[in-house]
Amino acid sequence: MEEIRGILAANKDRYLEELLALLRIPSVSANPAHKDDVLKTAELVKNHLLSLNVARAEIYPTAGHPVVYAETEQRPERATIMVYGHYDVQPPDPLELWESPPFEPVIKDGKIFARGACDDKGQMFMHIKAVEILQELGDLPCNVKFVIEGEEEVGSKNLEGFIMAHQEMLSCDVIVISDTSMINNETPSLTTGLRGMSYLEVHVTGPCKDLHSGTYGGAVDNPVNVLCEMIAALKDDKRHITIPGFYDDVVELSADERHKMSLRPFDQTEYNAELKIAATRGEAGYTTIEQASIRPTLDVNGIWGGYIGEGAKTVLPSKAHAKISMRLVPNQEPEKITELFTAYFKSLAPPSVQVEVAYHHGGLPVVTPIDSIGYKAASAALKESFGKEPIPTRDGGSIPIVAMFKNVLGVNTVLMGFGLNSDSIHSPNEHYGLFNYYKGIETIPLFHKYFAEYSK
Repeated sequence: MEEIRGILAANKDRYLEELLALLRIPSVSANPAHKDDVLKTAELVKNHLLSLNVARAEIYPTAGHPVVYAETEQRPERATIMVYGHYDVQPPDPLELWESPPFEPVIKDGKIFARGACDDKGQMFMHIKAVEILQELGDLPCNVKFVIEGEEEVGSKNLEGFIMAHQEMLSCDVIVISDTSMINNETPSLTTGLRGMSYLEVHVTGPCKDLHSGTYGGAVDNPVNVLCEMIAALKDDKRHITIPGFYDDVVELSADERHKMSLRPFDQTEYNAELKIAATRGEAGYTTIEQASIRPTLDVNGIWGGYIGEGAKTVLPSKAHAKISMRLVPNQEPEKITELFTAYFKSLAPPSVQVEVAYHHGGLPVVTPIDSIGYKAASAALKESFGKEPIPTRDGGSIPIVAMFKNVLGVNTVLMGFGLNSDSIHSPNEHYGLFNYYKGIETIPLFHKYFAEYSK
């Protein structure tokens, strides 16, 4: 540990500057205008991996954005760790809510403010620097492979094809991902479960063109009004999702499991104050922690239609649209939930409009075992680094490829994140603590050490 901390202290300024350079590239995978920026980021990631003196580092094209793959010299007597991360980022919109430009990193109050700082460039880059430290210490305790993709923020559309086509190349003993959070900087934790996802876009069409709201208003149905009514009908007054069959496959946690969840540090007043809200309002019968982790959700992520420019325009719009996501829990399947949603949503529409539901992407929920060698190695590493045992937690987010890795490669994943829920990922003013960045670089080499020891 002291050797690791010594190397980290001697190089921390360089480690930071290298990350800031990565954050300056707007690798927004959802926006075709940033295709060249995504490619530029992939090249930079490849060059950083080459600087580790890996056996090889290559960029693999896909039908969308490329995958960066690298591997150290592979010795058959050593266990193999595969690091997964992503170099693409969420769109920075709305830009006017950023206190500093999203792709001009600023360090303030001990945090790096930039899009991708936490999700996932900062957390992914920790693993590259951790292997650099291990190399400086001497021989690597494990073989290492890197899979860093450029489409995670748009559903990892082409990753499964890449994995299927390169199963032998990607064979490993464990996969480690740092794209999750921990409870706080004093309380380390390991994520043991993730929610799945079904992401949809809905379109409601009324008259053949926009109409004068004075001439036609009150007689012709307004698609924006209709869409709002349909969305409102998707939940009851207990915030329970009303789609028939939606909860049929939900795995309910036992009273003992819910009690253990309640033991994690949580202050509702601080939670509300941090978000500047007077109260939370989730599904009745569940705590805030449970609502945000072990319960399925349905949320409108965007809604638009009609005139939204400056000033007034008295128009009755022809169309209305919304983006809707549903977070899923074990054993809900995105395909089934999408079918249930589509049938029910269309049934809510009056005959005055037409409804289209388009599926964007989804993923299965996962629960990772806590008795695996990987989990035990991660727990030991965090305990040595933080000085206390990590707490297993369920995360409300989704990483669809975790289930795919298990199905295709037959390997468990360790979810060892160093972010915080307060890091504003996917929001304006995303940030990542310097403490967290450096703590990850300090802890990850220990994971390699313990995984090698426990695998013997």
